[in-house]
Formats: sequence, structure tokens, C-alpha cells
Amino acid sequence: MLEMHFDFLAIRSREDFYRCFVEQSGIANTFGENLDALWDVLTGELRLPARAWLYHLPAAQPYAELTAIIDLLEEAQRELQGEFILQRVQVCGK
Repeated sequence: MLEMHFDFLAIRSREDFYRCFVEQSGIANTFGENLDALWDVLTGELRLPARAWLYHLPAAQPYAELTAIIDLLEEAQRELQGEFILQRVQVCGK
């Protein structure tokens, strides 16, 4: 199973997330770094099954630009029915 780890103490922007995603997913460096490209990779190119560990994900997302990415990851989890798993490790924030 492909295991990816995303620490939101270090990830502060979409660019940070996409860089981590490319490094860990094994996809080509030609990744488009946008939501459409992320969806295409998750639902068609990613080696499944896969698990994405989300560390220090705030309860109330203070980084609005990351909200859309988290929403897309959750949608992919529903769509892929157990082949893509999100694992929240620690929720912090108020």
C-alpha cells in the first residue's frame, strides 16, 4: 500500500502540499499542481490502494487555500471506496 504523510505544521500553502504530494506519490514531475490535476491523479494514476496520513490538521482550517485540497481528498476517499484512505493523526486548533 502506498503511504503518504502530510504534516500541516509544515504545509502552509497549496504549493507546499503539491510539492509533498509529488515527492511521495511517485507520479511524474509533470503534475499540473491544481485541483483538476490532483483529482485526475487520485482517481486514475495513483498506485492504489493508498493511504494519506494528515498530521496536525487544524479543526478549523486557518489556511483557506488548503481547504479545497482537503475537500478534494475527502471526495476522492468517498469515490474510491476504500482504495484511498485518509487518516487524520492529530487534530489541533480551537
